[in-house]
Amino acid sequence: MQANRTMNSDRTQIPARAPARAPGFVRMPDGLVQWLLRHGAPLGPNGLLTIRGRTTGQLRTAPIAITEVDGRRYVIGAYGDVNWTRNLRAAGEADVQLHGRLEHVRATELDPAAAEEFFGVTLRAYVARFPWLGRAFARVLFGIVGPEVLDDPKKAAASRPVFELTSAEDPVR
Repeated sequence: MQANRTMNSDRTQIPARAPARAPGFVRMPDGLVQWLLRHGAPLGPNGLLTIRGRTTGQLRTAPIAITEVDGRRYVIGAYGDVNWTRNLRAAGEADVQLHGRLEHVRATELDPAAAEEFFGVTLRAYVARFPWLGRAFARVLFGIVGPEVLDDPKKAAASRPVFELTSAEDPVR
């Protein structure tokens, strides 16, 4: 199997950068997590995002965490610009199943300044409301997959897309 390659300016081939993907320890239980969420298991802010694939047009489902602050809902591409974030960007809408409720939503990607504000203020305030065990879990998780998420808002905003979700029935903000 030949690796993906791209040409640089002097016409030599260089390996193409692999798309971002979640670490194996996150992907491995994906099927079980999706099954639990589909069957209404209470897994905190976690839900399922179903979106049309940008190249195949097939429906794709991914488990996601929804951050809700002051009545506004956000999803973060915590592992970078992965397939579900690229699909959501392309489609601009999806179905979210959260706590046994299905809702069709619009997704608007935050611009870099708004994403930096989100990581620097909104997400920090959200995590600060967790009980001590939740805060410790967030610190460990983000410490493994991306310490900048909690420590460097500018870097996090540059490497991790953030989308605001609004109900498809709500008027456009």
